[in-house]
Amino acid sequence: QVQLVESGGGLVQAGGSLRLSCAASGRTFSNNVMAWFRQAPGKEREFVGNINWSSGTTSYVDSVKGRFTISKDNAKNTMYLQMNSLKPEDTAVYYCAGGFSGNYWSRTRSELYSYWGQGTQVTVSS
Repeated sequence: QVQLVESGGGLVQAGGSLRLSCAASGRTFSNNVMAWFRQAPGKEREFVGNINWSSGTTSYVDSVKGRFTISKDNAKNTMYLQMNSLKPEDTAVYYCAGGFSGNYWSRTRSELYSYWGQGTQVTVSS
């Protein structure tokens, strides 16, 4: 059984940093894509970014480019989201996702990811 477990959320002031982790167990994603999504209260779940597990290639939504960085540790089967220069509008529950069944052009679609973590709250105060 695949399990994704996020950690690292919390409360931070605007301009601060946080690093989220997503530890995967039950399978590896060596030939797959993993992603981060977020959902703010009253809003739809939003794609944040993704990483190709084999190539390490990443992509991001425009609103976080230059501030957020996704990385991975193959040995630990763990994905990270380094968030710098945080803004109040980054406040949301952050989810990691794996088991992607689409292609590059559909990587932002949450319904194409089979496995999800439980989410971790990130709150940025102004």
